[in-house]
Amino acid sequence: MIKGTAIPINHQPLDRLHQSPWQRLRHDRWGLIGMAIVAVYGLMATGVWWGWWGTDWSAISADFYAPASWDHWLGTNAIGQDIAARGLYATRVAFEVGLVVAVLATGLGVFMGALAGFFSGTWLDAVILWLMGVLDAIPFYLFVAALAYALQGHPLAMHIAMTLTFWTQVGRIIRAEVMVLKHMTFAEAARAMGLKPLHILWRHVLPNTSHLITIQATLVFVAAIKTEVILSFLGLGIQQGISWGLMLSESVNDIQAGYFNNFMAASGLLFILIIAFNFFSDALQDALDPKMNGAHELN
Repeated sequence: MIKGTAIPINHQPLDRLHQSPWQRLRHDRWGLIGMAIVAVYGLMATGVWWGWWGTDWSAISADFYAPASWDHWLGTNAIGQDIAARGLYATRVAFEVGLVVAVLATGLGVFMGALAGFFSGTWLDAVILWLMGVLDAIPFYLFVAALAYALQGHPLAMHIAMTLTFWTQVGRIIRAEVMVLKHMTFAEAARAMGLKPLHILWRHVLPNTSHLITIQATLVFVAAIKTEVILSFLGLGIQQGISWGLMLSESVNDIQAGYFNNFMAASGLLFILIIAFNFFSDALQDALDPKMNGAHELN
């Protein structure tokens, strides 16, 4: 009989599968840093909503192109408006757009994707897939411009356009997951009990996609913010108030005159939020879907 040395086995990936999402998230350093930064931005937006700061973003003073100081932390623009106050107010606008579009687009995507997946192979699935294909085929910015013109500059034109565009990606992901879940044992047992198809879908199948819904909502949130900045820069986005996109548009003339404060403030605030949210989204995906993370570690 040949005696051998026992080989230690690393059970960390398997143990990770039994941890709660918060336990997995708190071990991701960059994810926690991203979450903290996003929370700071959320506090900034909340302060504007409650009128604690940023309310004087449109006030005009005689300090044209003033440098950073105690009175104006990030300086002023060409007409003496405080850049820090404008950046704070724009943070509120970004969060409003992100939250509204994330809720509407994710909700619509989950509804349509769940129906298409549960009734896959039927006429309902075919119609929903056709609708997704049509919306994906329309150039996004052309669609937004046409919708804004049709709504005669309605402030929600951009939100509606992004909602009608972003839901398709969510719908495809939910559809694929529902197609798998509807054939699992718990769904078959519910059918055997005589439950109606829609009851099985909404009460038993769809709750098992909550991790995907959460992840997709975060992705839509950050995509909506980036899109709003681009649209506002092009003059198709925010019509009233101020946003980072409008600040970047205004900074074109400032840069030509040799003043960079407006550009640095808007681009810096956007860059930090996007990077932080990407870290947080990646960590959230690993925390809510430990099987994917465990598979990577085992490989």
